[in-house]
Amino acid sequence: MNRRQAVLAALLAAAPLLAAAQQFPDKQLTFIVPFAAGSATDQLARALGQAVTAETKQPVVIDNKPGANAFIGAQAAAKAPKDGYTVFITTNTTHAANEHMFRKLPYDPVKDFEPVTLLSRGAQILIVNNNVPAKSVQELINLAKARGGKLSFGYGSSSSRIAGELFKQMTGTDIISVPYKSNPPAVTDLIGGQIDMMITDMATGLPQVKGGKVRALGVSTTKRTALAPEIPTIAEAGVPGYEMSFWFAAYVPAGTPPPVIARLNEIISRANRSQTVANFYAQSGFETLGGSPDELRKFQAAESEKWRKIITASGMEKE
Repeated sequence: MNRRQAVLAALLAAAPLLAAAQQFPDKQLTFIVPFAAGSATDQLARALGQAVTAETKQPVVIDNKPGANAFIGAQAAAKAPKDGYTVFITTNTTHAANEHMFRKLPYDPVKDFEPVTLLSRGAQILIVNNNVPAKSVQELINLAKARGGKLSFGYGSSSSRIAGELFKQMTGTDIISVPYKSNPPAVTDLIGGQIDMMITDMATGLPQVKGGKVRALGVSTTKRTALAPEIPTIAEAGVPGYEMSFWFAAYVPAGTPPPVIARLNEIISRANRSQTVANFYAQSGFETLGGSPDELRKFQAAESEKWRKIITASGMEKE
């Protein structure tokens, strides 16, 4: 077969995939979320789903699969049909942090998935139960040192956990860590007094602060948030150099046809810039991102190395 014939054969073989991609989607889509309903990832997935439905006229079902450090959701997404109708809406927890927190994962964050697009980046907020006497980050540090291992912090994602572990490492405090399936149930226990503090995403934590159910002591970014400018950064309030953020992205199972991935990138990218999603980002203090599948692949590799360094610095041992 000469070169011309080979090119023609390749085009003929790709024709059905291209035709299918042009018609995609022609039925219901499912967004798998590895965290509980009410989490920031869940809220984003629902906003994206509304925007995707508005454009494609196809329903989008949100399938929450929380637990086991997001392993359950990641495994389900990796094993889903490779047709583009199941999309994994996830975070750095599954695709940059877990591989450095655990000796063995039940999924491969690189080999088991194909990138679709980066979505956004967000900040975290340090909140405490209203009965905790500390009114500032420095007072919390002093209290933790005075009580010597009797304070507790909850976490429901790797971002939340590493934020707490890094806080402990940088302040020289001994605070008990308490795991949850997701951040919302941890916040519920924080309000109820079962735990003393946590560092969670703004979408989950800030509404509880504004409702007077918990007290905010600081935000995890280098600059104050426009959503609550009265709250200092953790760095300026007592932990110089402290900074933590997290990100969201969309993936599909490895083996999904490239034309379908390209079509999904178009659809989800437009949804990510829609007014519905913009409203969610504005209320949550998230920065809108985006890009091609290849850009997400490179971003993920860089973030994996970044999280490796953060986790190493925190002093955590792999589980």
